Amino acid sequence: MSPTSGTLYGLGIGPGDPELITLKALKYLRAVPVLAYPAPLKGKGLARRIAGPHLPGEQAEIVIRTTYEKNRQPAEAAYDLAAEEVAEHLDAGRDVALLCLGDPFLYGSFQYLFARLGRRFQVEVVPGVSAMAAGSAAAKLALTTGNDCLALVPATLDEDIIAARLEGFDAAVIVKVGRHFAKLYGLLSRLGMVEKARYVERVSMVEERVLPLAEVDADSASYFSMILLHNREGTPP
Repeated sequence: MSPTSGTLYGLGIGPGDPELITLKALKYLRAVPVLAYPAPLKGKGLARRIAGPHLPGEQAEIVIRTTYEKNRQPAEAAYDLAAEEVAEHLDAGRDVALLCLGDPFLYGSFQYLFARLGRRFQVEVVPGVSAMAAGSAAAKLALTTGNDCLALVPATLDEDIIAARLEGFDAAVIVKVGRHFAKLYGLLSRLGMVEKARYVERVSMVEERVLPLAEVDADSASYFSMILLHNREGTPP
């Protein structure tokens, strides 16, 4: 690592509400000369939208165009290109901050740049409010207490794997629900867990929805959603 190179910051900017950005993340967000962030093939994306109210308006921006496809090759190629562009700025002594939804190391997009550049440059990771924590607060559902064990499960896994992951846990958060809603609803019905589950979508945003799982229209489920459930006696309040 060169003493004159810039620092790569992984900034957790929370789940959606710009007020949930931490003071430390806000400090770097306003100070760095270069911002990078993932975005869909068109538009600037959610991470940029969250950070927008806090930006001074003078920073260079690197947009990492990705898709949410199961095939990872296009996304890997996008991060290869982004890493080259970020490295050019860092080599020139300019700090770069990657805006990451939620927390950088909890399914966070920052991990892809960290894997490519973490050994070459100075790195600082600023944790953020995760969607899981915000979802629990929005649903007013305490997921864990005492010695409870919590499972965090991607909905993208095969059904039998999800069932195995849920077994033996007191509570669970299933993330990346979206088009997998019907599969999940059928599985949770067979496991007798539907009445103990809550659906949370676009948490902390103006579009936020919090519903009992049984009241959700499968066709309306968003990628930015989660299912919260626990196995305590009784149903959530």
